[in-house]
Amino acid sequence: MSGANRGVVPPQMAGVSALTGTGGLVRLILRRDRMLLPAWVLWIAVIPLGFVGATDSLYPEAADRLQYAHTTGTNPTFLALYGPMYGTDLGSIIAQRAGFVPVVIGLISALTVIRHTRTEEEAGRRELLGATVAGRGAGLAAALIVTMGANLVLAALLTAGLTAQGLPAAGSLAFGLQMAAGGCVFAAVAGVTAQLSEGAGAARGTAIAALGAAFTVRMAADVGGAGNSLSWLGWLSPLGWGNRLRAYGGERWWTLALVAALVAALVAAAGALSARRDVGAGVLPPRLGPADAPARLSGPFGLAWRLQSRSLYGWLAGFAALGVVYGAVAGGVLDMVKDNPDLAEIFTRLGGQSAIVDAYFASVMGMVGLIASAYAVSTALRLRTEEAAQRAEPLLATATGRLRWASGHLLFTLLGPVAALTVAGLAAGVAHGLDTGDPGREVPRVLGAALAQLPAVWLVGAIALALFGLAPGLTGGAWAAVAGCALITLFGAALGLDQWALDLSPFTHIPKLPGRSFALAPVLWLLAIAAALSAAGLAGFRRRDLATR
Repeated sequence: MSGANRGVVPPQMAGVSALTGTGGLVRLILRRDRMLLPAWVLWIAVIPLGFVGATDSLYPEAADRLQYAHTTGTNPTFLALYGPMYGTDLGSIIAQRAGFVPVVIGLISALTVIRHTRTEEEAGRRELLGATVAGRGAGLAAALIVTMGANLVLAALLTAGLTAQGLPAAGSLAFGLQMAAGGCVFAAVAGVTAQLSEGAGAARGTAIAALGAAFTVRMAADVGGAGNSLSWLGWLSPLGWGNRLRAYGGERWWTLALVAALVAALVAAAGALSARRDVGAGVLPPRLGPADAPARLSGPFGLAWRLQSRSLYGWLAGFAALGVVYGAVAGGVLDMVKDNPDLAEIFTRLGGQSAIVDAYFASVMGMVGLIASAYAVSTALRLRTEEAAQRAEPLLATATGRLRWASGHLLFTLLGPVAALTVAGLAAGVAHGLDTGDPGREVPRVLGAALAQLPAVWLVGAIALALFGLAPGLTGGAWAAVAGCALITLFGAALGLDQWALDLSPFTHIPKLPGRSFALAPVLWLLAIAAALSAAGLAGFRRRDLATR
């Protein structure tokens, strides 16, 4: 800029503050997410509401609920996964059974914020909006307002729904705010991570790592029950704060002040970081690579490895930690159900075998498979990210063919889940084997249960590939498939869904190992469907025009 023009503000930008245009961008996000936003809010709201009727029918008497509280309230498995119970009434049971839901809400909220901030910036749309009368912080503010507003709507729906079913109003309000608190905190966390790096993938990875760390700290604090030596760790995790709000158990309203203070601090930090950096850049500069790339990075496979390997390492570390946790608490399952035949029947039905520990591993490895399917979708949709950012077009203008370029990324979709499930199965098997004193027997059994999830995981990844090739504008539907499978797998039985609805999830058809005999036919059907979807997606991509957005 010349000296004569330095410091001159264009007329259209005169009087523009950092938040100018926020309202318009809020309306734009609501318009773009008019289907997705209500879908996930209603989906999350339905789960706890469905628990009420199912739990009331399973534990109709006060004595039944007291017995449930005595078995699960002191059991390390439920304490680690869902958190403590603070009462013996129906509301307290609902609050504990929904203890994992804030993690799901936090994940959805973080991904939503990153989608409307760093992803928009990476695609170049943020720069176009910035050329209009829109303040520098308007995009971040709009994403946070919409996401946190959705969480508050969710809290209102839960409060009204639970109160309408006869639960105490104060406890229902506390429960709704507990669910919303996790979403608001990790929406703000994502606001910060979106400023740190110049890539949406790194922002998502950092936010998910923060969520995983918070959940791990919360598990460590609660696994030993009330009064254990590590219970103070719960105050270091925002997910622990939500539990300590004590919905239906003598509410501690002041814990919401901790949530509000953390959210305010994170939002302020995100705004300050956004103001300091250039559009398209991150606060943390990218590390410069060597001037000459090694031979292993040449070609589309090497490029895919360069783009996806770091993410794979992070996922593998998470799967290892998850496997250790699941394996370490497996021994407590028998203690939990030995005095409750009804609960034993539920676990047996979930696992498909009368051996309770086998049923437990069949159930939790299904959850691990769901997480692996999320990884498979993320790797397959990297193709869409590269295409939308117009980085694929220069590559495809060379001698590199479309299928060869796509196959580099799809190798991660195919083999990445194999590595992830192997790590989780080995970690869980070793942890449980050391606990029982027979790792030679337990490791192969638990590893087999983990690897049995592969056909379902590949099918979900194939859905993402089919959408990429045939309808690139609808690739978000792949995440809807993951969410649908999670809903059916985690809550289908508790919600009393019909068998045809349960059969919609590929994870319903996976052999329930260990314990049950391996059934080959459903596995072959899942593999055949996955292959057909993948072939359709690749054929569609080979024929269609490249998309620019």
